Amino acid sequence: MTKAANLLHISQPALSRQIADLETELGTKLLTRSHRKIQITPEGYYLLERAQEIIGLVDKTTHTLQKQDTISGTLDIGAGESDQLGPVMQAVKNTIHKYPEIHVNFHSGDSSLTFSELDSGVLEFSVIMGDFNLSNYNQLELPTKNHWGVLMRKDEPLAQKDSISPSDLLGRPILSSRQATKQFFDDWSDGLSAQFDFIGTYNLFYNASLLVKTGACIALTFGGLADVSSESELTFKPLTPDLTGTNTLIWSKGRNLPKANQIFLDELQKILKYEKTKK
Repeated sequence: MTKAANLLHISQPALSRQIADLETELGTKLLTRSHRKIQITPEGYYLLERAQEIIGLVDKTTHTLQKQDTISGTLDIGAGESDQLGPVMQAVKNTIHKYPEIHVNFHSGDSSLTFSELDSGVLEFSVIMGDFNLSNYNQLELPTKNHWGVLMRKDEPLAQKDSISPSDLLGRPILSSRQATKQFFDDWSDGLSAQFDFIGTYNLFYNASLLVKTGACIALTFGGLADVSSESELTFKPLTPDLTGTNTLIWSKGRNLPKANQIFLDELQKILKYEKTKK
């Protein structure tokens, strides 16, 4: 507490009073105090996260408004993990090359996180993977799709197959994406997924791939997320019948896009239009 007071250039008793007043105003404890240490409560951590988001929004807004003489700003884009985001990345490249004062922040996370951050204003755009009700958002469907398959060790018996059918997964410990619902795999497997041995979930894939490397399980995931080169211990096999998911860029209907974000969107639309004419 003394160190915090020194950083704020106020006395320690004054800081303690301000925190106590804030706790009274909010009706909840933000800190638990003992003789030798202070710990943040879950409510305190929640307030900290929201405060960081609010300060970030203030800084972003101030930066955008103060630099009217140049085109500047920040692209805040949320997405899950996929190797099918080429058009989005090309649009980012075009934008920041034309306007060096524009910067980009990528926020990796599953759909529940990116929906939340989009609604709160932390993000301007989010790439949603899979089928969701997006009627409350502006949306632009990307032409590329994610293809599901199984990541496994190369010494797995299933690694000898060209593709993996629902019956192949019976009796295998399976790790799956947190946002892939049971109904999603029920439809693909014609109900056989009720017999699958799902041992857990992941929201971002890298750590899941480390568990697969140990041989503890196999993982249902998109293709292109893991190293399956000849030097790797892992291999990826597509599902049969083919199981795909869409990628959709969404943004709020209730907010006007800042100039930098509108430039990015225009660039992306040009790229998609060009790719469509090539087909």
